[in-house]
Amino acid sequence: QVQLVESGGGLVQAGGSLRLSCAASRPIFRFNAMGWYRQAPGKQRELVAGASSGGTTNYADSVKGRFTISRDNAKDTVYLQMNSLKPEDTAVYYCNAEETYRGSPYYYWGQGTQVTVSS
Repeated sequence: QVQLVESGGGLVQAGGSLRLSCAASRPIFRFNAMGWYRQAPGKQRELVAGASSGGTTNYADSVKGRFTISRDNAKDTVYLQMNSLKPEDTAVYYCNAEETYRGSPYYYWGQGTQVTVSS
């Protein structure tokens, strides 16, 4: 059983920065990809940023140029550096990991960490 533990959320003023961390219970290089999703009240969960094992990254248009995802294989941790935060970034942020199991993708999720950006 894989565990993903997020940390680093909190309350920050608009324009500020936060760094989220996601620590995995097994080597992250074994995952096809890892990413960060978020879910605001009354909205669907959406992809914020993803990073493949090959180093490819992708971002939601709303965070491009402000957020950066990175992987530290030595620490089995994925980070999300969030700069120039806006009130609309307020959400619960979830870490996600994808692996292939019996030929099909299988996903793991963390418990989520709250990010609140005040105006």
